[in-house]
Amino acid sequence: MKMLSQILLVFTAGISVLSCNNQQSAGHQTSAKSDTSIEREAAIKEDSVNYKVGNTEMKGYVSYNENQEGKRPIVLVVPEWWGLNDYPRMRAKLLAEMGYLAMAVDMYGDGKLANNPQEAQQLAGPFFQDPQLAKTRLDAALARIKTYPQSDTSKVAAIGYCFGGAVVLNAAKLGADLDGVVSFHGALQGVPAKKELLKAKVLVCHGGADSFVPQKDVDAFNKNMESIGADYTFKVYQGATHAFTNPAATETGKKFNMPIAYNPAADSASWNDMKVFLAKVFEQ
Repeated sequence: MKMLSQILLVFTAGISVLSCNNQQSAGHQTSAKSDTSIEREAAIKEDSVNYKVGNTEMKGYVSYNENQEGKRPIVLVVPEWWGLNDYPRMRAKLLAEMGYLAMAVDMYGDGKLANNPQEAQQLAGPFFQDPQLAKTRLDAALARIKTYPQSDTSKVAAIGYCFGGAVVLNAAKLGADLDGVVSFHGALQGVPAKKELLKAKVLVCHGGADSFVPQKDVDAFNKNMESIGADYTFKVYQGATHAFTNPAATETGKKFNMPIAYNPAADSASWNDMKVFLAKVFEQ
């Protein structure tokens, strides 16, 4: 219980400014649209890419369909606070199968991974405290993937999970050059949205039983977004806890005494909502 209290404190204290059936809440509804069509059978290629931010070596992963012709929209994938492990890489591959050029982003540098919540707190802490630092890392990843000949640099989105969800939301609110962002079970505290900076459309996929994100944060987020007339959608998946999209969440929750669990129904519903959202964002 002591560890659980520490983890809850991380998410609810000042450092949690950024961290880590289907009900429509505030915002605008999206309309259904079919997935990007791909004429040939997918042959997914995954590239390990290195680039620098200052003196820090970054190690990201880019996924795309080798059999697909022409340029394609870019989607960045920002991991949970555990770092760039297999989970965000899997999501990038799924996006590549949909016809996107996807990049799983290394936020910490040197491919660092956290093996427990204490290590994750140490790695994520600087980004919680400095949202601009997180945006700088995201901007660098975007600049790197734009060098790919397959990239349609006029169409860019970012999705993120837990810590990553908060990162993409705050980057968008800080004026990142993104057409759309999707947060999956991300924290909702952070920098306030300003009409003159927020250019991206926003989709928030939130677990109705997420004890890390209190209702007051949900209310404050919606109030802020509505006050500037933001183009956003807020989806609530009833019964879903924090980290509901990650199949490993239940085991991780038991291991570290954290109130997280995988929810297959919410995972499927939120992924489908993201598909519709991205299709609409990139339809222009």
